[in-house]
Amino acid sequence: MTVLRIVLGDQLSHSLSALNDLDPGRDVVLMMEVEQEGTYVPHHKQKIVLVLSAMRHFAEALRDAGVTVDYVKLDAEDNTGSFTTELRRAIARHQPRRIVVTEPSEWRVRAMVEDWAELTGLAVGIRDDDRFFASHARFTAWAHGRKTWRMEHFYHDMRREHAVLMDDGQPAGGEWNYDKENRKKLPAKTVPPSRLRFAPDATTREVMALVERRFPDHFGALEEFGWPVTRADALRALEDFIAQGLPSFGDYQDAMKAGAPFLYHSLISPALNTGLLLPREVCAAAEAAWRAGAAPLNAVEGFVRQVLGWREYVRGVYWHMMPDYAEMNALQATRKLPDFYWTGKTAMRCLREAIGNTAEHGYSHHIQRLMVTGNFALLAGVAPRDIERWYLAVYVDAFEWVEMPNTFGMAVFADGGQMASKPYAASGAYIDRMSDFCGGCAYDVKQKTGPKACPFNYLYWAFFIRQKARLSGNFRLAMPYRNLAAWSPERQAAILAEADAFLDQLDSSDDGADCN
Repeated sequence: MTVLRIVLGDQLSHSLSALNDLDPGRDVVLMMEVEQEGTYVPHHKQKIVLVLSAMRHFAEALRDAGVTVDYVKLDAEDNTGSFTTELRRAIARHQPRRIVVTEPSEWRVRAMVEDWAELTGLAVGIRDDDRFFASHARFTAWAHGRKTWRMEHFYHDMRREHAVLMDDGQPAGGEWNYDKENRKKLPAKTVPPSRLRFAPDATTREVMALVERRFPDHFGALEEFGWPVTRADALRALEDFIAQGLPSFGDYQDAMKAGAPFLYHSLISPALNTGLLLPREVCAAAEAAWRAGAAPLNAVEGFVRQVLGWREYVRGVYWHMMPDYAEMNALQATRKLPDFYWTGKTAMRCLREAIGNTAEHGYSHHIQRLMVTGNFALLAGVAPRDIERWYLAVYVDAFEWVEMPNTFGMAVFADGGQMASKPYAASGAYIDRMSDFCGGCAYDVKQKTGPKACPFNYLYWAFFIRQKARLSGNFRLAMPYRNLAAWSPERQAAILAEADAFLDQLDSSDDGADCN
């Protein structure tokens, strides 16, 4: 009697729970490329190529191991376009007695899977995804009874429980967090290392041609595709990061540099989020580098915090808060997403740089996402769902479970502080301090008002004026509100007027200044 075992596009791990007790002589693995998953948001072309090519390579690896794989390609003549309808067709082909699947990572797909038993009349076993450090139950137990949630507290517990960067029950080096050492601007003469990229093989080239045919109007370009699509290449990418990126990652993890989208960042999040790499092994590799003297503690702790801390925490927040989380809008932001998020046509060099990198690579690092594109959306009052759908669409590593909490909780404060203690609002001074973007910009970061002033400057103050009723009681925002208290009503009105004038013309072809 056949067991039909389903593997989804972000479950490309040989240790996947759905495969644990697979009988190669009896069972069938079903993998499906479907139109619905490529179009529910207009995913970056590179993201679709990444997932489909990695799926095809994973299927071949399973076949090489003697597993029967029923693989439905996107361009198959009889492909019906959705998981559910393709499942029904597979049931007709294989007549399984039951279905096994590892829990999907996204609420939308989980709801779909939960209907399968009733729709098919078969038992559907939904297994826990044990590739993470923290189960849903573990996060729920941690969150229970807490008035406020903070990642740092969760992170400490994860370090203790999993003995990561711990010595005799204490944090390695005596501190839990070395973030204060990780805020350096990249020196102008420093040349970041060349990073390992992967030339598309025949399978990937076939998928690239398919994506250009099927999704010609989707965001982004394919020319620079270089992401790992196999387990072996993902391990090579991890090794490259440990050797080339990790030693300086800590110092410059918040830095930004024009023409250098990767700097010292790991570039392994696409492999992690599709299952080609596992969080335990990447944390172990980073810790081993520190213990061998190949990377400093501030760099290793900062990287581990991203994986064991933030990545696990946002997954917990997502599943604990959904589905209501998707509708949160604590700051009542309603402006539509400016067109330049899709076109890159803006005179603001920082945004042009971040969006250009995103179009070219399907990637920009976390500070560009948080403090450039996210910061602008926050200050401009962009509707949370608009900017959240954009992030989900344009980044190759964006899956809703990790992307939505980072957007709602960190970038635009839509959850009102459930995840972060304050909005990450900043003026142009922060971008100038951490990057070289302001040089050569059409605007002057030193000017606070006027037609040549950096828009981040007056939008910053306009944001705090508008949100006074909601935010002035937050002790972490005491300084901006103390400054505003000294402003006359006329000065505040002038800032609001200047911000409104700028925002009102955002829907033009650019933001009103020369983009060159």
